[in-house]
Amino acid sequence: MPQFLQIAAIAVATFGTGAATLSVMKNDIPDLAVPEGDWAATGALDGMTFQIHGEDPSSGAVLEDNILFRDGTFLSVDCEDYCNFDWSDYQTKEVDGVIHFTTSAICPDAPHTIVWYGTITGDRVASDVTWTTRRWYWTNQIAVRIVGKAVTSDAVSG
Repeated sequence: MPQFLQIAAIAVATFGTGAATLSVMKNDIPDLAVPEGDWAATGALDGMTFQIHGEDPSSGAVLEDNILFRDGTFLSVDCEDYCNFDWSDYQTKEVDGVIHFTTSAICPDAPHTIVWYGTITGDRVASDVTWTTRRWYWTNQIAVRIVGKAVTSDAVSG
């Protein structure tokens, strides 16, 4: 039997029995880990709006956004504009007079998940955020630390 036929026969037998697999999948990256605690949907931040600033340390990209809390839900104006994330339920807990909040949003049209974990102290907000995109062939995550201050809600559309 000619050598190219032997190679072809071995290839057919190998792939036909599943003995060889091709893996192009990248390992998943977990979403932002939110600390355990007595989280509750209290609506404690309802009516608050924050103008925020952050930077992606990997790329240097700057994030300027407004985040809003209404009726037990949360909205990032930029995220809404980008992928129609819509309003997401948020939860809070209070620790030593500081309100902690968390929320996650899933884009309905693409494989994006955003997780927020932050604190509100007076009129200041600070939050860690991850934007994770999961596709079958790769997972990409952008992690941003944001800070901001409260603004009047009529100064922001959303």
